[in-house]
Amino acid sequence: MTVVVTDEMVRAYQQDGVVLIKGLFAPWVAELRTGIEKNMADPGQPMPTLKPGEAGRFFDDYCNWQRIPEFERVIRQSDAAEVAARLMQSDRVQLFHDHVLVKEPGTSKPTPWHTDGPYYFVEGRQTVSFWSPLDPVTEASLRCVAGSHLWPRDVLPTRWMAETNFYPGDHDYMPVPDPEAEGMRILEWPMEPGDAVAFHYRTLHGTRGNSTTNRRRAFSLRLVGDDARYVDRPGPTSPPFPGHGMVAGQRLREDWFPVLRG
Repeated sequence: MTVVVTDEMVRAYQQDGVVLIKGLFAPWVAELRTGIEKNMADPGQPMPTLKPGEAGRFFDDYCNWQRIPEFERVIRQSDAAEVAARLMQSDRVQLFHDHVLVKEPGTSKPTPWHTDGPYYFVEGRQTVSFWSPLDPVTEASLRCVAGSHLWPRDVLPTRWMAETNFYPGDHDYMPVPDPEAEGMRILEWPMEPGDAVAFHYRTLHGTRGNSTTNRRRAFSLRLVGDDARYVDRPGPTSPPFPGHGMVAGQRLREDWFPVLRG
């Protein structure tokens, strides 16, 4: 592993649910840019994230590593799995999915505050996502609420386009907070291409719009560790992975979600 993960970085991740990893994907920026170009030219399952009349364009697609070789090479050959093992304190690292997010210049709509965990069919203390820009970012960087991964209840998942609840009923979830109005500690960093924010699946996060004249391309990688298990949700999950055949309490099936370490 060429990227050094210090004990202090591990402590920060465990306590805050987020930490900056400088240069994690720096050797792979050209490879990832090529992969994103291929992905945008031939989307797998693009999701409309702007309403009619909103300025700009937000391209959003996931689960493409099996058909875009650049993504698979980065996932299998970069330091991501070793860094994830250190942060999660896990021997085992398993791929959940890849995710591409591109905000074109002038896309003023922010990505709403949310946590990823409630949308997924996996739960566990040992989870990590890497969010890595492939362009320099300042105002369009990822923003995370420190310590939110330790809150006693998950944040209510919503459909961003329809602005409705993702699952029927909301009694198991806390309302989506307004971190700035409520004075929460928000962590964000100016980032160079290949830097990565590592954050827990339960960490509350979002981004501002991209009001600059520059495109903001980002590659995200979702990984799980030793204690992650399949869980039933009260409705369709995102990503859906139809026909997976797993039952509650199982580890994710290894033929669909490869073990990268351990």
